[in-house]
Amino acid sequence: MKVLAVSCHPDDIEVGCGGTLAMCERRGDQVTICHVANGNMGHVIIKPDELRRIRLAEARAGGAALGAARVATLDVGDLLVDSANRQAVLALVELMREIDPDFIITHSPDDYMKDHQEVSRLVFDASFSASVPHFAEGPASRIAPIFYMDTLAGIGFQPEHYVDISPVIDVKIGALNCHESQLKWMLEHDHIDFADMVRTCARYRGYQCGAPYAEGFISCKAYLRQRAERLLP
Repeated sequence: MKVLAVSCHPDDIEVGCGGTLAMCERRGDQVTICHVANGNMGHVIIKPDELRRIRLAEARAGGAALGAARVATLDVGDLLVDSANRQAVLALVELMREIDPDFIITHSPDDYMKDHQEVSRLVFDASFSASVPHFAEGPASRIAPIFYMDTLAGIGFQPEHYVDISPVIDVKIGALNCHESQLKWMLEHDHIDFADMVRTCARYRGYQCGAPYAEGFISCKAYLRQRAERLLP
């Protein structure tokens, strides 16, 4: 299968669906990761231009650790994500048409900040627009099913689907550790051991479905967005 995971910031994939993508890679899927924002505002001390370079490099390292075939970015500045921005829509449509994914993973529409919510809307709109032949140049793609990944710390999110990520939990955390600038900043600024938090959340989802570690998802219920067969690993 061809899997497209679209997140807002460079570490969001590892947090929300890194284990699932690693399991997808293990079953032979072609995994593409796309970050909409470049993470340039995610630090108190490091300035935006320097942080952008650091975080894009961390994103490539994290994607490689998960076994992704490709890591792309729309390179939008933090707090500037706008689902109505035609340039961003066209860029994502181009990527979706190139990949023609069997399914897409992205943020919940109700996640904790506007940039995440805008990415969710952007993915929904672009994935439909990509199926309209005359919207842009190139062959149209299919309307792909969408799975919304867990919110940060699982707040307000009740999964409908679970993926047992127990065989790859260390891969997930290892990929997250590639985002050194964020883990160090979270520990120093917010006094949060972010890797421990992510592992704990995966353990909690595992309790819900009878696995040592799991990730949870909700499927998009819109017309043509669901399939009879199991798509998640």
